[in-house]
Amino acid sequence: MTHQIIGIGDRDSGARACVLPGFGFNCYSFQVPHAKGALELLWSAGGFADGGLPPSGSGVPILFPFPGRIPGAVLHWDDRDFPLTASDGRGNAIHGFVIDRPWRVLDQAENRLVGQFQASIDEPSLLDCWPADFRITASYRVHGSALMGHFLIENPDDRPLPCGLGTHPYFRLPLGDGRPDDCQIRVPATAQWELQDLLATGHVTPLENADDFRGGIAFGDLQLDNVFTGLRFQEDRCRASIHDPDSGRTVSISFNRTFEQCVVYNPPHREAICIEPYSCVPGAFQLSQPAAPSGLLVLAPGESVEAVVDIVLE
Repeated sequence: MTHQIIGIGDRDSGARACVLPGFGFNCYSFQVPHAKGALELLWSAGGFADGGLPPSGSGVPILFPFPGRIPGAVLHWDDRDFPLTASDGRGNAIHGFVIDRPWRVLDQAENRLVGQFQASIDEPSLLDCWPADFRITASYRVHGSALMGHFLIENPDDRPLPCGLGTHPYFRLPLGDGRPDDCQIRVPATAQWELQDLLATGHVTPLENADDFRGGIAFGDLQLDNVFTGLRFQEDRCRASIHDPDSGRTVSISFNRTFEQCVVYNPPHREAICIEPYSCVPGAFQLSQPAAPSGLLVLAPGESVEAVVDIVLE
């Protein structure tokens, strides 16, 4: 099944993004013109837009109402058990419900696209799988050399909504004709969550090489699927980046304080790196007394939270 592709772009800069509203509202391509043509900043598997490939392995998957894993594919909440689908190959649920489902397009302009998913409207059967109805609205706008993402999560129910939000961008390496291993990865974190079987234990440890991560670590020296915390924000934004010393180019990702955690993951093919803002640590729902704030959101009826994620070629 070939998915509908909606393209948006900035006429002045020539930058262009492509989104799949019928497949999780995934923005799977963002190209910025340069001297030799268009530079693709996002990595996607060949034929991703044609369908049939994993939704979590390309572009910018949107992870909601939970990013990461829920152990045993059962959410235990308020003395109830909510059955989920085991989808990570380890018996756990992973990355929420909206990652591969069709979204409704609310608004479209030359450089902007807005989509929405609400459980009770778009797939009512999900109400049996979660403690409350949920709604997420995502907006992508291309401006200059930036892909600007805005996310609004809302509780439209009359019951509390436990939830978390994450984005999972795959950044293509290198940013030119050099070697991926030479690219420098910068993440301004000071600590990391201890993981067991890719689930948080509740313990947080200092990041021993925090100075190296802030200054830049060569991609060739990294093998990561880590959850960083203790992020440094300036003017309410945290900024991580990838620098290609061969081309001199830098791509940055910046996000607001809705995201207090950041997952960094390199896929086995090593053609990309993922720098993933998370509002909560993976597995936050089962942490009763974490050593640090887990970031789990519990929205009261009618409550909402906004999140911002911008990707920029600098």
